[in-house]
Amino acid sequence: MTSIADEKELLDNSSFDSNTKTIHVLVALCDNKYQGIVPVPAKIGNGQDPANNLYWGCAYGIRSYFKNSSKWQLLKRFSIDSVKMERVVFKHKVSGYYLVADAYNGKNIKDCTVDFLQSCSGKMKDSLNVNGTSIGINGNAMLLSYIGHDGLMDFKLTEKFINTDGRSRDAIILACYSKNYFAPYLQQTRTRPLVWSTHLMSPEAYTLHDAIESYIKKEPAENIRSSAAKAYSKYQKCSEKAAKGLLVFGY
Repeated sequence: MTSIADEKELLDNSSFDSNTKTIHVLVALCDNKYQGIVPVPAKIGNGQDPANNLYWGCAYGIRSYFKNSSKWQLLKRFSIDSVKMERVVFKHKVSGYYLVADAYNGKNIKDCTVDFLQSCSGKMKDSLNVNGTSIGINGNAMLLSYIGHDGLMDFKLTEKFINTDGRSRDAIILACYSKNYFAPYLQQTRTRPLVWSTHLMSPEAYTLHDAIESYIKKEPAENIRSSAAKAYSKYQKCSEKAAKGLLVFGY
């Protein structure tokens, strides 16, 4: 874990180096108590405990899976506040892409959803100082991802998410029925959906990990979706055809 001084440095919101490329992942921690989900075992369904959470600290959670990946190097890990409970910063060993992932308290799933959409619209922008390099996060990132329960199945948003800067960002949304529930909001932002779902799904990290590998290589959306589907098929032990029916791209 980093020191308080490091945390202040990393939370700097000044301008960023436009030569850097960043992927920002917003994770709503799995929460049996505060989310409308089919309950999982109590230890991994505690949305206030990132270390043991299904979508974060477990083997297929974002933090653990990327930390154990041979493709990525963990640079920073620190706490922010009671809403964003932990942040990790990785760097891709070949391309130099940065990946920033935030673990949102499970009871703050609505905040996580709104922050994701505001970032997609360009309304919410920030930067992060990582070892002397200022990188863009939120709306300054190239690719944004939401991971977790689809809270839009439980609540409606009154906010508008109209694109504010003319930029078209990319997005991967791994949550149940995410295409159906996120599309009305995402279309306002002018964001390009590279992978999202048509049915119930398990939003574990291997799907995002392999999709990102294709994204970094600048492969077309179909290839990015295919990489995601192959990973999902492998770990969920379903056919690749079924996985491609579940994980789709575009509107």
